[in-house]
Amino acid sequence: MAETTNQTFKAAAFTAGGTERERVDLPADLFDGTVNMPVMHQAVKAYLGNQRLGLAYTKTRGLVTGGNQKPWKQKGTGRARQGSRRAPHFVGGGTVFGPTGRKYNQTVPRQIRVLARKSAFNARAREDALIVIDNFNYEKPSTKQMISLLGALGVTDRKVLILTDGMKQNVFLSARNLQRTHVMPYADVSTYHILWSDVVLIESNALGYELSAVEEKPRAARPKSETKSRGAEKAERKTARTEAKSASAHKAARKGAKAAGRSAKPKAAAKTAKKTTRTAHAAQKSAAKKKGK
Repeated sequence: MAETTNQTFKAAAFTAGGTERERVDLPADLFDGTVNMPVMHQAVKAYLGNQRLGLAYTKTRGLVTGGNQKPWKQKGTGRARQGSRRAPHFVGGGTVFGPTGRKYNQTVPRQIRVLARKSAFNARAREDALIVIDNFNYEKPSTKQMISLLGALGVTDRKVLILTDGMKQNVFLSARNLQRTHVMPYADVSTYHILWSDVVLIESNALGYELSAVEEKPRAARPKSETKSRGAEKAERKTARTEAKSASAHKAARKGAKAAGRSAKPKAAAKTAKKTTRTAHAAQKSAAKKKGK
């Protein structure tokens, strides 16, 4: 069920530029080691259920168009009596016991939601998957700057949840094109979002304390071979495929030409043999005529 530890959690701290700082203590009132699995399951199930629209809908025989008269008369035809073409056993008829719209909403008490959120944060803190960022002060949206930060933290290939102190549009726009990165205000985060992520980045102001400014350390530039764009890599792969296709086509053409040459040689030999036989027959005929004379 619920697990509780009395240890004080520490988290790695970085600047918004990716410079490492000293580890910081996490607030004891939130990070007390409580992890309640059933409560987290209930909160996540309710969140996913509330996302469903329940739009599946079918018409019963009373809602289908048509069927105002009997298909045939009641007696005398030898067939079973029928009252409407819209009956369920006719093609185009109504559906019996089909879905008619449904709500999947679940209500979870506020205390359970708070406990589930707290448990999710503690689970990430236990895994040392929670990182504190001093301040996200982006003057303008910059996806390049966000990718640089994720690269400095070593979480480029992982699912990252960034929690800001309030709504910060520039940070949101900087990570909007990154598939595995999600940005949202700290106050709006739910248990589902925390458990979805592999790493959680939290702005220090959101936790209630402010870190002092630290001078950014210049990062070594990566070699050009590592900084190729996706477009360049795609173009190289396409060129390699085209070259491989042309090489295989050239090879197939050469094989075809060789095979044609081999088949042509016996034909030429057969033609030469026929010509030689005809010449010999003609010579024999002329010699016989001369003898007869």
